[in-house]
Amino acid sequence: MDNSRPTPPLPLHEPVLSYAPGTPERAALKHSIDEMARTEIEIPLWIGGREVSTGRFGEVRMPHRHGQRLARYHQAGPEQVEQAIAAARAAHGPWSRMPWESRAAIFLRAAELLATKYRPILNGATMLGQSKTAYQAEIDSACELIDFLRWNVHFAAQIYAEQPASGSGMWNRLEARPLEGFVFAVTPFNFTAIAGNLPTAPALMGNTVVWKPAASALFSGWKIVELLREAGLPDGVINFVPGPAQAIGAAALASPELGGIHFTGSTGVFHQMWRTVGERIASYRSYPRLVGETGGKDFILAHPSADVAALATAIVRGGFEFQGQKCSAASRIYVPDHLWPALEPLLCDEIRSIKVGDPSDFSNFMGAVIDRASFENISRYLSIARDTAKILVGGSADSREGWFVSPTLVQVDDPKHTLMREEIFGPVVTLYVYRASTWPEVLRLVDETSPYALTGAVFARDRTAIDEATRVLRDAAGNFYINDKPTGAVVGQQPFGGARASGTNDKAGSVINLWRWVSARTIKETFAPPMDYRYPFMAER
Repeated sequence: MDNSRPTPPLPLHEPVLSYAPGTPERAALKHSIDEMARTEIEIPLWIGGREVSTGRFGEVRMPHRHGQRLARYHQAGPEQVEQAIAAARAAHGPWSRMPWESRAAIFLRAAELLATKYRPILNGATMLGQSKTAYQAEIDSACELIDFLRWNVHFAAQIYAEQPASGSGMWNRLEARPLEGFVFAVTPFNFTAIAGNLPTAPALMGNTVVWKPAASALFSGWKIVELLREAGLPDGVINFVPGPAQAIGAAALASPELGGIHFTGSTGVFHQMWRTVGERIASYRSYPRLVGETGGKDFILAHPSADVAALATAIVRGGFEFQGQKCSAASRIYVPDHLWPALEPLLCDEIRSIKVGDPSDFSNFMGAVIDRASFENISRYLSIARDTAKILVGGSADSREGWFVSPTLVQVDDPKHTLMREEIFGPVVTLYVYRASTWPEVLRLVDETSPYALTGAVFARDRTAIDEATRVLRDAAGNFYINDKPTGAVVGQQPFGGARASGTNDKAGSVINLWRWVSARTIKETFAPPMDYRYPFMAER
């Protein structure tokens, strides 16, 4: 038996490729996009290492070209969820007993496959299925997912190395056991990296998983399944069950075997899941771990000393990259009145210059929003803006070819306006101009306006103002940025997550998240146990 104490490779952040004209990665990506776009596929369930067909089909269409179907997918129901839970239960023993370094090696191999063979495949699938540009796909479905796979192994090694002190004549040990039961991973459409991380992070720690992917990200989700299969993931460790969210969620949460939930999605859905678990709490074998990252109404606050050019760039990139469909996207902006005359023309001209269209045209900065429901929801907010505020740029939406919404900047006079409070999840940025003399009041306004607390940024050159904003807004954002846009958290650098209505703040991309997927057991071994129950103090003399 191998008695070494292996140290995994030092994790390095995956370099972001440029996809500039003439580069090999650009040619490979364009080839991959063309090939996948002209070949419709059928996506099965993946349960216990078997492809499962149900004959109940859903469709995958390009958001930017919704007349074209990329795939048909089989939809799971309660019966298939039960099969997935059974497969996860059967795999739990062998997988949890596998040496941790063997589990780690599978995910490290997946990282290398993604950095090479699968890079144009998963990036292309993300571009076609989720309407991301080449750059947005690269930083998401390639670099961030690679970083998750590598850095989670690094964090797991830290957890397993964490050991208690031992007194004389004894040896104390700490075992980080996987949870008792399966983990239900529910993933969103907007980040392929999250879709990959939510099932693999618990699996790395010895858990088995039932994975319910978003219907609007199934094309890239299936490519992740293919990646993990090629990396050598054993049957039943991660089970892929796309289908109607309510039916799949109800079946998973009804199981006494539920050990945990790893969720990214809407605040309302997470509330309902938490409520259901609470109502059924006596039925579970153990208390399920609930880890969720939900909504955001993320802010950029400009101090009177802010740099106008840097502020304009942060608003454009933070608010409109990937059509504003990031939980961290800049959505509400606070600008002092004396900076507004200089910022307004610069910001409006920059937004007007944004090209919107098919992401396979690399000159486009934005694609389409994800689906009809999102398009209609954003259109409703545009109507509110037209009736109750001032649209400075944009405000239009066109669904003839794809679900396209123009990048929109809205100015409001009321800092508690609906557009400043509610999550829109689209390319709509709302701005409020405040009197520079009311800076202390504006700090409180930023803190109290939204129920969310995911990301936020302050722009200032005045160090006192930066320190004051950092203190007053301590609970307003789980990821706080100084002179930078509030998006783009990097695994191992800015662990991601928020509190309040934004989730449990268990920080994906850090050791904090992986601790949630283990249950500690302490073991004490005494080498020379006492042979008499009597203590010295009991003697009479």
